[in-house]
Amino acid sequence: MKPVFRILLASACPCAVLADDGMAFFESKIRPVLVEHCYECHSAESGKSKGGLMLDTKAAIRAGGDTGPAVVPGDGAQSLLLTAIKHSDPDLEMPPKEPQLPKAVIADMEAWIKAGAADPRESAVKAAERPPVDVESGRKFWSYQKPQKVTGSIDGFIEAKLKENGLAPAPEAESMVLLRRLYFDLIGLPPTPEQAAAFLDAPHKTYEQTVDELLKSPRFGERWGRHWLDVARYAESNGRDSNLTFPHAWRYRDYVIDAVNADVPFDRFITEQIAGDLLPAKGDAEKARLLIATGFLALGPKGLNEMSKTQFAADVADEQLDTVTRAVMASSVACARCHDHKTEPFSMEDYYALAGIFKSTETFFGNWIDSENNNHGRLIRLPQLLGQMIPNKTLSAERVRQLKADLAKLNADEKAQNEYIAKAKAEGRDISGEFNKILTNAIRILWTRGGVEGQLETVDDTGRALPLCMGAQDAKRISDSPLYDRGELAHPVKTVPRGFPAVIEVKNSVPKQQSGRLEFAQWLTTRDHPLTARVMANRVWRHLIGAGIVRTVDNFGFSGERPSHPELLDYLAIKFMDGGWSVKTLIKEIVMSKTYRRTSFPTRSESELKNPVYIDPDNRLLSHANKRRLDAEVIRDSMLAIAGVLDTSRRPGSLVAELDGQSVSLIGFNTKLPPDLDGSKRRSIYLPVIRDHLPDVLEQFDVANPNLVTGDRDVTNVPLQALYLMNGPFVQEQAAALAKRVRSSPDRLQLAFQLCFNRAPDVKEVALAEKFFKGGSVDDAKLLTAFCQSLLASAEFRFVD
Repeated sequence: MKPVFRILLASACPCAVLADDGMAFFESKIRPVLVEHCYECHSAESGKSKGGLMLDTKAAIRAGGDTGPAVVPGDGAQSLLLTAIKHSDPDLEMPPKEPQLPKAVIADMEAWIKAGAADPRESAVKAAERPPVDVESGRKFWSYQKPQKVTGSIDGFIEAKLKENGLAPAPEAESMVLLRRLYFDLIGLPPTPEQAAAFLDAPHKTYEQTVDELLKSPRFGERWGRHWLDVARYAESNGRDSNLTFPHAWRYRDYVIDAVNADVPFDRFITEQIAGDLLPAKGDAEKARLLIATGFLALGPKGLNEMSKTQFAADVADEQLDTVTRAVMASSVACARCHDHKTEPFSMEDYYALAGIFKSTETFFGNWIDSENNNHGRLIRLPQLLGQMIPNKTLSAERVRQLKADLAKLNADEKAQNEYIAKAKAEGRDISGEFNKILTNAIRILWTRGGVEGQLETVDDTGRALPLCMGAQDAKRISDSPLYDRGELAHPVKTVPRGFPAVIEVKNSVPKQQSGRLEFAQWLTTRDHPLTARVMANRVWRHLIGAGIVRTVDNFGFSGERPSHPELLDYLAIKFMDGGWSVKTLIKEIVMSKTYRRTSFPTRSESELKNPVYIDPDNRLLSHANKRRLDAEVIRDSMLAIAGVLDTSRRPGSLVAELDGQSVSLIGFNTKLPPDLDGSKRRSIYLPVIRDHLPDVLEQFDVANPNLVTGDRDVTNVPLQALYLMNGPFVQEQAAALAKRVRSSPDRLQLAFQLCFNRAPDVKEVALAEKFFKGGSVDDAKLLTAFCQSLLASAEFRFVD
């Protein structure tokens, strides 16, 4: 059949081309839908198998979950995946809490199944292996066993595997390539021409001193702090159906940057975020820092429109439990909420033992009751410190007295409230709206932990603005959690004492008078825990090398990938702990290795040249460096730096804190806001992170989804990125600024290339540039700007060798 007729038939009936091109149809029509709408809850990468269902392999999608097979080839009626996306069964609607997928997508899925459900996907796990779903077999699985002390070095482990597979290591990269790699990896900015020249002119200063300087730079915390914010699902709004803002989330952002710059030991860093409020503090500054650290637990998306307070509390605890275990252990215990985990050795008893810890915790997230929110969240009051940033508004003492009178009335019975509001309106005072505006994220009245009634949350009795933060503290009522049949609160089975997953042989008891968060943090960070050090070492390796030793960095379980170099991973984990859990020390060891410093151009061994199929096409054995695209923030920050307009100062607070607690739906209609929601030239880590409303300059280049624990961002190459680089106002502005910067130079071309690439243009590039400028004047601002934009839009600008 001629292609044109096949295309016409395909538009009318997808089945027409499936017989010949079933795999291509799957790749173009089916896989993208599964990735976008299903993998978040049903994949090895996410570490989740809700309902016992995985959809990321051919075997899993056909086996199905608790309710039956998701796909039955040739039989749409028996394929529950099709039933779910059609919303034809009210008890089985997918994706949950979202509109039905477009009709064209459903038609594609139906045609795919009817034609036999061609599926090229194979599991990374050997078919002969069985999931270690009980404690005994779980303790035999590699990731639940303690790291073993091994003798060797990074290069020794890598080169042994290369030799074993007949591969030759590539030579060391050129000095300038290596310098750019270091700068982008450690501080997220390119070296200036002056820094590059100094590096080349002082070869004996050299590499190690440059590494030390970059590790000490304040820019290091902004670069590596962003990596942790990805894992912490940092955001400044709630997301979901009630996307209200979190005006005080920025304090946690600043805490992370400062902690990373200070190289706070990672075990302490984790403990502060889970239980900082329970740690002793030497003074008010330390106390404030520890309270802010617990914002980690408060940042997650919440079902604010949930009517049941009990269900809301259970869902918040579930989100916190899932985040902590995935962030620290790269294992999702939350999959055991409704049934024992299908692929990991976590039981429902394990889940509810941890759930009791988080249900005994009060979460302070700060917003107000309105039509979008049925669950008010208070904030934690911080100690007053000299020079402290407080974005809240100060009120006069008289205004405070009037507000207190209004509050007293508004907190009376419903009839009195309605009468008082009506009277206020008749007098021209709409006090209900006034409180939402003035108190921003408060519910009108704060009952302090000491039980004192009558305090406004954002100001004291004199009207002075108070410092506040998101965070967590032990609840007034400490209790164990019942185990609920299928996770349904209406069906408690038994009470489960608070504790920790049994598969990990680390003992620690939970005191009756406290939630158990501190003991949980101690359990996670003991040297005997098999996962914590391994997971963090693997995260660091991924950011420096381009792929983790365990490629599924957020999933160390049975459904994740196995380590490419298990002995190396254990070596790094033990060195990490022996080095005082210092992330900077671990980074230095990796970047000092020959493995890190190799060129990205592979050296083919004789055995490879004889074999038409390369032995290691994915470079898992690391014979050479991986060529990597820069992160979204690094692309933006580099453009600002090269244009000469980057502001390296820290942004005080955040724009979100200045918006009077607006919902994101209102922010979207605010035409006064700049496209990036900030308008400054500061580093991208200070841009607002609003769920479902991320800045275009970041979203186009795969910024982390703030709804998820993300240790490994997607890297896409799509037409929209090219269109953005050609037409995006931000890119055009930086191109104009770069043109202005180089215009007065006697050699504009040379300077532009040095700024963008730290190298001189080659003969061919000079010839192309001369041809471009021919017929016009180099002084022509538009022509020079277009030339500069071509450099910023180039692949060389976006990738690091």
